[in-house]
Amino acid sequence: MLKRILFLFAFVIFHQTYAQETSPKPIERPTPPVSSSGAVKIDGETINYTAKAGTMPLRNENNEVIAHFGFTSYTKEGGASDRPIMFAYNGGPGSSSFWLHMGLLGPKRIAVDDPNFNKAAPYQIVNNDYSILDIADLVMIDPVGTGLSVPAGEAEFKDFWGVDQDSRSIALFITQYLINEGRMNSPKFLLGESYGTFRNATVMNRLLNQGVAMNGVIMVSAVFDLRTLMFPPDDDIPYIVNFPTYAATAFYHKKVQGNWNNMDSFVQEIRTFTEEEYMPALFKGDQISGADKQAMATKLANYTGTKADYWLKADLKVTASEFFAEFLRDEDKIVGRLDSRYIGHSFDGIAQNGAYDPQSSAISPAYIQGFLHYLHNDLGVSKNQMYTITAGRRPGFNWDWSHAGNGGWGGSMAAINTGPDMAEALTKDPNMKMLVLNGYLDIATVFYGVEHSLNHLGLPKAVKDNITMKYYEAGHMMYTDMASLIKVKEDLSEFIKGALN
Repeated sequence: MLKRILFLFAFVIFHQTYAQETSPKPIERPTPPVSSSGAVKIDGETINYTAKAGTMPLRNENNEVIAHFGFTSYTKEGGASDRPIMFAYNGGPGSSSFWLHMGLLGPKRIAVDDPNFNKAAPYQIVNNDYSILDIADLVMIDPVGTGLSVPAGEAEFKDFWGVDQDSRSIALFITQYLINEGRMNSPKFLLGESYGTFRNATVMNRLLNQGVAMNGVIMVSAVFDLRTLMFPPDDDIPYIVNFPTYAATAFYHKKVQGNWNNMDSFVQEIRTFTEEEYMPALFKGDQISGADKQAMATKLANYTGTKADYWLKADLKVTASEFFAEFLRDEDKIVGRLDSRYIGHSFDGIAQNGAYDPQSSAISPAYIQGFLHYLHNDLGVSKNQMYTITAGRRPGFNWDWSHAGNGGWGGSMAAINTGPDMAEALTKDPNMKMLVLNGYLDIATVFYGVEHSLNHLGLPKAVKDNITMKYYEAGHMMYTDMASLIKVKEDLSEFIKGALN
């Protein structure tokens, strides 16, 4: 009897193992690009363009196809081969590029009721008067696992899901696209949002090391040092760099008493206070006197429209999630993480952290449904093809946060920083320009964190002068605010023209 049981057990194990080894890999099919024509009107000028949406075979260094890489491109009809070309992507990691596509760069724009909650469909898909297509052709990139991008051959999703794996595949795509389309001699620009800026820092350096130089790199809502977001134990940096955004939020919502001409002047005062008073207080730890701690708690409360007792209980240190749960607690509301102009109802009046992001809830249905309608009906992508909004929905999604550029144990650190990659590229190519767009009211990737990162790269002054900072009274996706959208377009146009001189 025992022998029979052992035999059956061995048979089951063998069968399962054999089945795993021999079961066919899911067939990942390419989506051949579909071409269409369109027109966008910008500043009274009509730009006729050819759009392509689909996938391109992506080859590795051994010329083996490793992915069907998804993209949407817009090329001006009759444009010269040396016309500027911009490659753009969102972040996540694991997000497709539809946010930037339909919010800022493409020929069509999703019109949202900013900063309010949008009603259900129908949504407005309008001519994008502020598209980049009047000064550059555009390629929207969907990293593998997002959009229509899938692995091919022997490759698997996990081969693309990581800091270095991701930047390698993006650099391969950009290089091969330029070759395929005869655009290697065109002026080249990168634009990334959120994690896309973290990616930019590595991609710009990787491309440069492969002999492909960028004329300019645009960082939208940037983060380079993940410490600024993670609040690791015994690290004062994230508390220091997040505080100015808490204060800016209070200023926007008129919770601060005082006379300032505008947001810029208020934020400058907060920068000075943070550097000269708040930072030294935190550095003292438990050596700060009771009187000094009380005085500091009062100042923190006054600048953020909260209570001194709250800051005392928090030991003068409040995380981003704690702040947007606390700020409007007395009104049973919370503010947005991505954009603190947005306000939502609280699920739990005593919760320590915010349960959801009002900004994301307010605009996501409009962007997702509006883009999918545009993709399948205007761009003509087959309705049998599933466009993946985020790789996070795929089984087994797990990001590898190790990074060779940080050294240490196989490049693995508690918090990864791609700033050194960016510094290397900017120093090796002193002609490369960089533009950083910051939302004062973005609690996801805080503007003061970007300033701290850039100020600690050790760049020569001549190189540092190639970096331009712009600020907006809005959040992570500052372009949802109409006044900021107009200013973003002006800033992008000025930057691109300047980088070409």
